[in-house]
Amino acid sequence: MAALGWLTPRRRSATARSVLAGEASAEAARKSTQEVSDREPDFPVHGDERAAAFFDLDNTVMQGAALFHFGKGLYKRKFFETRDLARFAWQQAWFRLAGVEDPEHMQDARDSALSIVKGHRVSELKSIGEEIYDEYMAERIWPGTRALAQAHLDAGQRVWLVTAAPVEIAQVIARRLGLTGALGTVAESLGGVYTGKLVGEPLHGPAKAEAVRALATAENLDLSRCAAYSDSHNDIPMLSLVGHPYAINPDSKLRKHARAMDWRLRDYRTGRKAAKVGIPAAAGVGAVAGGTAAAIAMHRRRR
Repeated sequence: MAALGWLTPRRRSATARSVLAGEASAEAARKSTQEVSDREPDFPVHGDERAAAFFDLDNTVMQGAALFHFGKGLYKRKFFETRDLARFAWQQAWFRLAGVEDPEHMQDARDSALSIVKGHRVSELKSIGEEIYDEYMAERIWPGTRALAQAHLDAGQRVWLVTAAPVEIAQVIARRLGLTGALGTVAESLGGVYTGKLVGEPLHGPAKAEAVRALATAENLDLSRCAAYSDSHNDIPMLSLVGHPYAINPDSKLRKHARAMDWRLRDYRTGRKAAKVGIPAAAGVGAVAGGTAAAIAMHRRRR
Protein backbone atom coordinates (compact mmCIF):
# COMPACT_ATOMS: atom_id res chain seq x y z
CA MET A 1 0.00 0.00 0.00
CA ALA A 2 2.98 2.32 0.36
CA ALA A 3 2.99 2.87 -3.38
CA LEU A 4 -0.45 4.46 -3.09
CA GLY A 5 0.68 7.19 -0.70
CA TRP A 6 0.62 9.95 -3.28
CA LEU A 7 -3.11 9.50 -3.89
CA THR A 8 -5.81 11.40 -2.02
CA PRO A 9 -7.47 9.36 0.78
CA ARG A 10 -10.60 8.94 -1.33
CA ARG A 11 -8.76 7.72 -4.42
CA ARG A 12 -6.48 5.56 -2.28
CA SER A 13 -9.54 3.92 -0.72
CA ALA A 14 -11.13 3.28 -4.12
CA THR A 15 -7.89 1.77 -5.44
CA ALA A 16 -7.57 -0.44 -2.38
CA ARG A 17 -11.11 -1.71 -2.87
CA SER A 18 -10.34 -2.53 -6.50
CA VAL A 19 -7.29 -4.52 -5.44
CA LEU A 20 -9.29 -6.32 -2.72
CA ALA A 21 -12.12 -7.15 -5.14
CA GLY A 22 -9.65 -8.42 -7.73
CA GLU A 23 -7.76 -10.61 -5.29
CA ALA A 24 -10.98 -12.01 -3.81
CA SER A 25 -12.32 -12.85 -7.26
CA ALA A 26 -9.08 -14.55 -8.29
CA GLU A 27 -9.11 -16.62 -5.11
CA ALA A 28 -12.73 -17.67 -5.66
CA ALA A 29 -12.00 -18.57 -9.28
CA ARG A 30 -9.01 -20.74 -8.39
CA LYS A 31 -10.90 -22.45 -5.59
CA SER A 32 -13.75 -23.30 -7.96
CA THR A 33 -11.46 -24.88 -10.55
CA GLN A 34 -9.73 -26.89 -7.85
CA GLU A 35 -13.08 -28.22 -6.77
CA VAL A 36 -14.25 -29.03 -10.29
CA SER A 37 -11.45 -29.59 -12.04
CA ASP A 38 -12.61 -17.97 -36.46
CA ARG A 39 -8.98 -18.71 -35.48
CA GLU A 40 -6.04 -16.37 -36.00
CA PRO A 41 -3.14 -17.94 -37.96
CA ASP A 42 -0.59 -17.04 -35.26
CA PHE A 43 -2.76 -17.13 -32.15
CA PRO A 44 -3.63 -18.86 -29.90
CA VAL A 45 -0.31 -20.67 -29.64
CA HIS A 46 -0.72 -24.39 -29.12
CA GLY A 47 0.88 -25.89 -26.06
CA ASP A 48 1.71 -22.58 -24.38
CA GLU A 49 1.05 -23.36 -20.72
CA ARG A 50 1.77 -19.80 -19.63
CA ALA A 51 -0.91 -18.33 -21.91
CA ALA A 52 -4.61 -17.98 -21.09
CA ALA A 53 -7.63 -16.06 -22.37
CA PHE A 54 -9.91 -13.74 -20.40
CA PHE A 55 -13.42 -13.01 -21.67
CA ASP A 56 -15.80 -10.32 -20.47
CA LEU A 57 -19.34 -11.72 -20.23
CA ASP A 58 -22.06 -9.13 -20.86
CA ASN A 59 -22.44 -8.32 -24.57
CA THR A 60 -19.14 -10.09 -25.29
CA VAL A 61 -19.95 -13.74 -24.65
CA MET A 62 -23.66 -13.27 -24.03
CA GLN A 63 -26.31 -10.88 -25.32
CA GLY A 64 -27.46 -8.57 -22.56
CA ALA A 65 -26.50 -8.50 -18.90
CA ALA A 66 -26.22 -11.72 -16.89
CA LEU A 67 -27.42 -9.96 -13.75
CA PHE A 68 -30.69 -8.96 -15.41
CA HIS A 69 -31.30 -12.43 -16.83
CA PHE A 70 -30.72 -13.74 -13.31
CA GLY A 71 -33.23 -11.20 -12.03
CA LYS A 72 -35.80 -12.45 -14.51
CA GLY A 73 -35.31 -15.95 -13.19
CA LEU A 74 -35.71 -14.79 -9.61
CA TYR A 75 -38.89 -12.95 -10.54
CA LYS A 76 -40.28 -16.16 -12.01
CA ARG A 77 -39.53 -17.80 -8.66
CA LYS A 78 -41.43 -15.11 -6.73
CA PHE A 79 -38.39 -13.44 -5.19
CA PHE A 80 -40.07 -10.07 -5.83
CA GLU A 81 -43.42 -8.74 -7.02
CA THR A 82 -44.89 -7.89 -10.42
CA ARG A 83 -45.39 -4.20 -9.66
CA ASP A 84 -41.64 -3.75 -9.35
CA LEU A 85 -41.00 -5.07 -12.85
CA ALA A 86 -42.46 -2.25 -14.95
CA ARG A 87 -40.65 0.47 -13.04
CA PHE A 88 -37.24 -0.97 -13.82
CA ALA A 89 -37.80 -2.70 -17.16
CA TRP A 90 -36.46 0.28 -19.09
CA GLN A 91 -32.94 -0.20 -17.71
CA GLN A 92 -32.29 -3.50 -19.46
CA ALA A 93 -33.95 -2.11 -22.57
CA TRP A 94 -31.49 0.79 -22.39
CA PHE A 95 -28.60 -1.62 -21.96
CA ARG A 96 -29.65 -3.61 -25.01
CA LEU A 97 -30.09 -0.47 -27.12
CA ALA A 98 -26.85 1.20 -26.08
CA GLY A 99 -24.80 -1.96 -25.87
CA VAL A 100 -22.79 -0.52 -22.98
CA GLU A 101 -22.90 -0.57 -19.21
CA ASP A 102 -24.16 2.42 -17.25
CA PRO A 103 -22.28 2.47 -13.93
CA GLU A 104 -25.20 3.90 -11.95
CA HIS A 105 -27.68 1.38 -13.38
CA MET A 106 -25.35 -1.53 -12.71
CA GLN A 107 -24.55 -0.31 -9.20
CA ASP A 108 -28.28 -0.07 -8.38
CA ALA A 109 -28.77 -3.59 -9.70
CA ARG A 110 -25.93 -4.99 -7.62
CA ASP A 111 -27.07 -3.21 -4.45
CA SER A 112 -30.57 -4.60 -4.87
CA ALA A 113 -29.30 -8.07 -5.67
CA LEU A 114 -27.23 -8.04 -2.48
CA SER A 115 -30.31 -7.09 -0.48
CA ILE A 116 -32.40 -9.91 -1.90
CA VAL A 117 -29.77 -12.61 -1.41
CA LYS A 118 -28.98 -11.59 2.16
CA GLY A 119 -29.83 -14.50 4.43
CA HIS A 120 -30.02 -17.00 1.55
CA ARG A 121 -27.60 -19.90 1.31
CA VAL A 122 -24.89 -19.85 -1.33
CA SER A 123 -25.85 -23.38 -2.38
CA GLU A 124 -29.43 -22.25 -3.03
CA LEU A 125 -28.35 -19.48 -5.40
CA LYS A 126 -25.98 -21.83 -7.23
CA SER A 127 -28.80 -24.32 -7.79
CA ILE A 128 -31.14 -21.58 -9.04
CA GLY A 129 -28.36 -20.29 -11.29
CA GLU A 130 -28.19 -23.66 -13.05
CA GLU A 131 -31.90 -23.46 -13.86
CA ILE A 132 -31.76 -19.82 -14.96
CA TYR A 133 -28.88 -20.54 -17.33
CA ASP A 134 -31.02 -23.10 -19.15
CA GLU A 135 -34.07 -20.84 -19.17
CA TYR A 136 -32.64 -17.47 -20.20
CA MET A 137 -28.91 -17.52 -20.91
CA ALA A 138 -28.00 -20.53 -23.03
CA GLU A 139 -29.72 -19.21 -26.16
CA ARG A 140 -28.05 -15.81 -25.78
CA ILE A 141 -24.45 -16.99 -26.13
CA TRP A 142 -22.71 -15.41 -29.14
CA PRO A 143 -21.57 -18.31 -31.37
CA GLY A 144 -18.63 -16.29 -32.70
CA THR A 145 -17.24 -15.50 -29.27
CA ARG A 146 -17.86 -19.07 -28.15
CA ALA A 147 -15.77 -20.25 -31.11
CA LEU A 148 -12.93 -17.94 -30.08
CA ALA A 149 -12.99 -19.36 -26.56
CA GLN A 150 -12.99 -22.89 -27.96
CA ALA A 151 -9.93 -22.09 -30.09
CA HIS A 152 -8.01 -21.27 -26.92
CA LEU A 153 -9.23 -24.44 -25.24
CA ASP A 154 -8.30 -26.52 -28.27
CA ALA A 155 -4.81 -25.02 -28.08
CA GLY A 156 -4.50 -26.30 -24.53
CA GLN A 157 -4.94 -22.89 -22.92
CA ARG A 158 -7.07 -21.97 -19.93
CA VAL A 159 -10.08 -19.70 -20.52
CA TRP A 160 -11.67 -17.53 -17.84
CA LEU A 161 -14.78 -15.37 -17.75
CA VAL A 162 -14.21 -11.98 -16.10
CA THR A 163 -17.42 -10.23 -15.14
CA ALA A 164 -19.14 -7.93 -12.67
CA ALA A 165 -21.88 -10.56 -12.32
CA PRO A 166 -21.91 -12.59 -9.08
CA VAL A 167 -19.10 -15.12 -9.14
CA GLU A 168 -21.52 -17.99 -8.44
CA ILE A 169 -23.51 -17.19 -11.61
CA ALA A 170 -20.33 -16.61 -13.61
CA GLN A 171 -19.03 -20.02 -12.54
CA VAL A 172 -22.22 -21.71 -13.70
CA ILE A 173 -21.91 -20.07 -17.13
CA ALA A 174 -18.22 -20.93 -17.40
CA ARG A 175 -18.83 -24.56 -16.52
CA ARG A 176 -21.72 -24.88 -18.96
CA LEU A 177 -19.51 -23.49 -21.73
CA GLY A 178 -16.69 -25.84 -20.83
CA LEU A 179 -14.37 -23.01 -19.78
CA THR A 180 -11.73 -23.18 -17.06
CA GLY A 181 -13.49 -20.93 -14.57
CA ALA A 182 -14.73 -17.44 -13.81
CA LEU A 183 -13.73 -14.27 -12.05
CA GLY A 184 -16.76 -12.39 -10.73
CA THR A 185 -18.03 -10.11 -8.00
CA VAL A 186 -17.64 -11.81 -4.63
CA ALA A 187 -20.49 -11.42 -2.17
CA GLU A 188 -19.53 -12.00 1.45
CA SER A 189 -20.86 -15.14 3.09
CA LEU A 190 -20.50 -16.58 6.58
CA GLY A 191 -21.23 -20.23 7.16
CA GLY A 192 -22.50 -20.54 3.61
CA VAL A 193 -25.05 -17.71 4.08
CA TYR A 194 -24.88 -14.32 2.32
CA THR A 195 -24.38 -11.33 4.61
CA GLY A 196 -25.59 -8.72 2.10
CA LYS A 197 -22.11 -7.18 1.71
CA LEU A 198 -19.42 -7.35 -0.95
CA VAL A 199 -15.79 -8.34 -0.56
CA GLY A 200 -14.10 -5.19 -1.83
CA GLU A 201 -16.21 -3.76 -4.66
CA PRO A 202 -17.98 -4.98 -7.82
CA LEU A 203 -15.58 -6.54 -10.33
CA HIS A 204 -15.84 -3.68 -12.80
CA GLY A 205 -13.31 -1.53 -14.64
CA PRO A 206 -9.96 -1.43 -12.79
CA ALA A 207 -11.06 -4.24 -10.45
CA LYS A 208 -11.21 -6.61 -13.44
CA ALA A 209 -7.63 -5.80 -14.29
CA GLU A 210 -6.61 -6.44 -10.68
CA ALA A 211 -8.39 -9.80 -10.74
CA VAL A 212 -6.64 -10.85 -13.95
CA ARG A 213 -3.29 -9.70 -12.58
CA ALA A 214 -3.81 -11.61 -9.32
CA LEU A 215 -4.89 -14.79 -11.12
CA ALA A 216 -1.96 -14.56 -13.54
CA THR A 217 0.45 -14.33 -10.61
CA ALA A 218 -1.14 -17.25 -8.81
CA GLU A 219 -1.27 -19.40 -11.95
CA ASN A 220 2.22 -18.43 -13.23
CA LEU A 221 0.82 -16.92 -16.44
CA ASP A 222 2.75 -14.55 -18.69
CA LEU A 223 0.29 -11.73 -19.43
CA SER A 224 2.23 -10.74 -22.55
CA ARG A 225 1.27 -14.15 -23.98
CA CYS A 226 -2.37 -13.95 -22.82
CA ALA A 227 -5.48 -12.66 -24.60
CA ALA A 228 -8.45 -10.64 -23.38
CA TYR A 229 -11.81 -9.95 -25.02
CA SER A 230 -14.42 -7.29 -24.22
CA ASP A 231 -17.12 -5.09 -25.75
CA SER A 232 -16.79 -2.19 -23.30
CA HIS A 233 -14.41 0.74 -22.91
CA ASN A 234 -14.73 0.11 -19.17
CA ASP A 235 -12.51 -2.92 -19.72
CA ILE A 236 -9.61 -1.04 -21.34
CA PRO A 237 -7.55 -1.58 -18.14
CA MET A 238 -7.97 -5.36 -18.50
CA LEU A 239 -7.37 -5.34 -22.25
CA SER A 240 -4.24 -3.25 -21.79
CA LEU A 241 -2.73 -5.86 -19.47
CA VAL A 242 -2.36 -8.58 -22.09
CA GLY A 243 -0.33 -9.03 -25.22
CA HIS A 244 -3.36 -9.98 -27.34
CA PRO A 245 -6.33 -7.64 -26.69
CA TYR A 246 -9.51 -8.01 -28.73
CA ALA A 247 -12.52 -5.69 -29.01
CA ILE A 248 -15.66 -7.83 -29.42
CA ASN A 249 -18.95 -6.15 -30.40
CA PRO A 250 -17.27 -2.93 -29.22
CA ASP A 251 -18.99 0.22 -28.02
CA SER A 252 -17.97 3.41 -29.80
CA LYS A 253 -15.30 4.40 -27.27
CA LEU A 254 -13.67 0.99 -27.29
CA ARG A 255 -13.82 0.81 -31.10
CA LYS A 256 -12.03 4.15 -31.34
CA HIS A 257 -9.42 3.14 -28.77
CA ALA A 258 -8.87 -0.26 -30.38
CA ARG A 259 -8.27 1.29 -33.78
CA ALA A 260 -5.83 3.78 -32.31
CA MET A 261 -3.94 0.96 -30.57
CA ASP A 262 -4.18 -1.40 -33.55
CA TRP A 263 -6.08 -3.99 -31.52
CA ARG A 264 -8.03 -6.71 -33.30
CA LEU A 265 -11.79 -6.21 -33.60
CA ARG A 266 -14.62 -8.69 -34.01
CA ASP A 267 -18.33 -7.84 -34.34
CA TYR A 268 -20.84 -10.68 -34.22
CA ARG A 269 -23.89 -8.44 -34.40
CA THR A 270 -25.69 -8.26 -37.73
CA GLY A 271 -27.00 -5.27 -39.62
CA ARG A 272 -25.64 -1.74 -39.88
CA LYS A 273 -27.84 -0.45 -37.06
CA ALA A 274 -26.71 -3.22 -34.74
CA ALA A 275 -23.08 -2.46 -35.50
CA LYS A 276 -23.71 1.22 -34.82
CA VAL A 277 -25.55 1.11 -31.51
CA GLY A 278 -24.95 -2.39 -30.24
CA ILE A 279 -28.37 -4.04 -30.56
CA PRO A 280 -27.97 -7.82 -30.52
CA ALA A 281 -29.32 -9.45 -33.69
CA ALA A 282 -33.01 -10.34 -33.66
CA ALA A 283 -33.44 -8.88 -30.18
CA GLY A 284 -36.62 -6.85 -30.02
CA VAL A 285 -36.81 -4.44 -27.12
CA GLY A 286 -40.33 -5.52 -26.32
CA ALA A 287 -39.25 -9.14 -26.10
CA VAL A 288 -36.51 -8.46 -23.61
CA ALA A 289 -38.05 -5.70 -21.53
CA GLY A 290 -40.09 -8.16 -19.47
CA GLY A 291 -36.93 -9.58 -17.93
CA THR A 292 -34.91 -6.44 -17.94
CA ALA A 293 -33.54 -4.90 -14.82
CA ALA A 294 -35.64 -6.95 -12.51
CA ALA A 295 -32.71 -7.46 -10.22
CA ILE A 296 -32.74 -3.76 -9.39
CA ALA A 297 -36.03 -4.12 -7.56
CA MET A 298 -35.46 -7.47 -5.94
CA HIS A 299 -34.96 -6.13 -2.45
CA ARG A 300 -38.46 -4.66 -2.21
CA ARG A 301 -40.03 -8.04 -1.56
CA ARG A 302 -37.96 -8.45 1.59
CA ARG A 303 -38.91 -5.10 3.12
